[in-house]
Amino acid sequence: MIKVQGPVVLYQDGVREARRRQSLRARYAYGLIFFATNLLAWFVRDYGAKLLRGLHHVPVCGAGDSKCFQSGGVLRVSLGCFIFFWVMFVTTFGARKLHEVRNSWHSGCWVMKFLVYAVSIVIPFIIPNIFIQLYGEIARMGAGVFLLLQLISMLHCISWCNKRWMPDSRSNQCGLFGLFLSTISFIASFAGIAVLYVLYISNSSCLFNIFTITWTAILVKIMMAVSLHSKVNEGLLSSGIMGLYIVFLCWSALHSEPQTGKCHTQMKIAKDGDWATIVSFIIAICAIVMATFSTGIDTRSFQFRNDEVQLEDDVPYSYQIFHIVFAMGAMYFAMLFINWELNHPTRKWSIDVGWASTWVKIINEWFAASIYGKSTKNSSCLPCHF
Repeated sequence: MIKVQGPVVLYQDGVREARRRQSLRARYAYGLIFFATNLLAWFVRDYGAKLLRGLHHVPVCGAGDSKCFQSGGVLRVSLGCFIFFWVMFVTTFGARKLHEVRNSWHSGCWVMKFLVYAVSIVIPFIIPNIFIQLYGEIARMGAGVFLLLQLISMLHCISWCNKRWMPDSRSNQCGLFGLFLSTISFIASFAGIAVLYVLYISNSSCLFNIFTITWTAILVKIMMAVSLHSKVNEGLLSSGIMGLYIVFLCWSALHSEPQTGKCHTQMKIAKDGDWATIVSFIIAICAIVMATFSTGIDTRSFQFRNDEVQLEDDVPYSYQIFHIVFAMGAMYFAMLFINWELNHPTRKWSIDVGWASTWVKIINEWFAASIYGKSTKNSSCLPCHF
């Protein structure tokens, strides 16, 4: 019995480890699917009317009808992506153990899932436009939910970094690395604010930009003061990283302003197809995919109970949370591609440009700063998973 039990246990451990590795690799496959869907949405938006002429034979895409292209095309591709990840969410909901069928479905069966994906993408192109417009309205709310999930994941990671590298007040550690990161973060934050003043305020009439940048600087100082308060005592690292984040949001908001005013003169308006425009467009798509992927794999941030002990045969992350985040990400990329406007045409090779996009980012920045101020007293020490 003893001679047989050893090999059996080793075999079971090997199978369990193989399933775990397969589950972890599956995340990147879903990330590639999401990336390919982003490229498909761009293709349909910018070149669909010319290259997908076969769609004109579909009743809702008749000759001279642009309902399947531009913003409508993006929404249809987004809906298809949402359907696919929603199906994955439903079929993997409640998966707990590596030996379950739901784990095998999540980590394998790629031929069948490709068919499910293809059907999911085709269906939105054969349904009436009124349902697509309804989905567009829902996608606005879904994109807002995604931004909230991204913020929760960001705060979770910042809290872990602070616990990891900043010493406890009761310990004798000096935390030189944490202090170094804090210093670099605040220097970069205020340097970034100075650069924003130079790039986006060409004259004293740019009142909107002056207010936005100045308020961002005030928020950074407030967060630093809150972190150092005796009742909070969070240290400077968390507020430094959060300061960098809201400065980035401020820059992103100003960068999304229509390049038609006198206050947006840091570069000439690039023509469609200009190499700089193409590079920035590709970087923007990669940023969308990375934001969705990093938020999706940080499943512990969204669990109600974080004190559960993970066993050897447990799945390495929550599949249902992973897929629902990607479903919300499908709504999010749709809003970025159509600039949060459902019926207005967009310029080729552009993404997330317009006053609607600008205000979404500004509100997101202010909301992030307010949530950080409320969460400093209840920060979690659980690590983020990247």
